[in-house]
Amino acid sequence: MQFSGLGSASELFSKVSSSAARGCTRCVRKSVVLGSLVTALAGCTGFAETKPAVEPEGREESTKTNVLEAGAAALQPDDPLEPMNVYLVGFHPMKDDPSHQMEAHHFCTQVNEDFAQCVLFDGNTRDANLNGIEYIISEHLFEQLPEPEKQYWHPHNGEILSGQLVAPNLPVQADHELMKSKMNSYGKTWHTWETARGASDKSLPLGEPMLAWSFNRQGEAKADLVESRDKRMNIDTEARRKAREDLIPLARPQSGVDALEGQFQGPTQPIPGVVSKDDSKNTSSQ
Repeated sequence: MQFSGLGSASELFSKVSSSAARGCTRCVRKSVVLGSLVTALAGCTGFAETKPAVEPEGREESTKTNVLEAGAAALQPDDPLEPMNVYLVGFHPMKDDPSHQMEAHHFCTQVNEDFAQCVLFDGNTRDANLNGIEYIISEHLFEQLPEPEKQYWHPHNGEILSGQLVAPNLPVQADHELMKSKMNSYGKTWHTWETARGASDKSLPLGEPMLAWSFNRQGEAKADLVESRDKRMNIDTEARRKAREDLIPLARPQSGVDALEGQFQGPTQPIPGVVSKDDSKNTSSQ
């Protein structure tokens, strides 16, 4: 992942995170006692453990299974998982049922400058449940897709400019550059397990995979969903939104912005910089 003027992602995270993120780690420990004020003062985006939302049905692991797992951990490679070291947390509505909304913890690897892939969980601890996948592509790759394929890819500018998508425990500078690199990108997300908080009856991944979408207007995401995440993880969505206002000039009209228009309860407001490509075409033709 390239960051404008800062070199590669590995260079950025080794140089910035190795020093400033140590301060973030200290601030996380203190924030348990002092709250989000300490997180803000330390210049971090916020972080706290989020336990899984549901507990899978099944028997307790046997000693034999534990021994086999230990042997596998010692002898077998996990190379495909090792690069998945970019952590993002945000929210998804389901495209076929926008009232169905989930908090999504993404663990991603940037394969090349235009393509990333993520595994999604319902938390950030070792016992978190894998509940989906997301592929992320640049605007350049999106424009090359066949038209029928584009219906599966949601736009990202709303997630970024609303402040809802956050890279936890990063220095605010690194979070800002990461979001800048994802402006005008698109994601294809499938959730395979309904693990939304409060869905205690969903102890197994049942049913068909659900195509997820993005929020593209203020008021579409349920307020209690965002507030719960922010309070639990010491994240300030509004502060992130304000810090990203300088990214608005980079935003270009995107496809899919109006795909769920009118399907949310309550009033909504435009997010500055989030423009539908259809609206842009109509304006230019007048």
